[in-house]
Amino acid sequence: MLGAVPTMILFLLTVVIYGVLVRRPLQRILAERARLTSGAIEQARAAIASAESKTSAYEEKLRAARAAIFAAREARVKQWNAEREDAIQQARQASQQRIAAARKDIEHAAEDARRQIDELSGELSSHVMSAVLPDNVAASEVLQ
Repeated sequence: MLGAVPTMILFLLTVVIYGVLVRRPLQRILAERARLTSGAIEQARAAIASAESKTSAYEEKLRAARAAIFAAREARVKQWNAEREDAIQQARQASQQRIAAARKDIEHAAEDARRQIDELSGELSSHVMSAVLPDNVAASEVLQ
């Protein structure tokens, strides 16, 4: 057993040297790596949360912009419809004025035609009478 004592001492010395030279620095490095990794994970989570909040803010701005564009489009369509209705109303009024003027012109032309017919009817009746009656009878005698 005495021969095993130096082996045991060398084994214990190797374990102590391993602990001092390898295990403690390795544990410090692993602890530092874990701390850095967890820090990086926390930073990544924070970045993801920030990105999600920015994304939701951008989406809200996009929705607001779309709503504004839609409202502007609707206002423009209403304005165009109002302008179209005004143009139609003006065209109707202009056409009604032209129709009224044309009716007045037709009424004046009809009145002129009636007046001419009345004027010519006396002449025509005297010509007919002179053609039908003998020359020695006057048309005014027959009419009385």
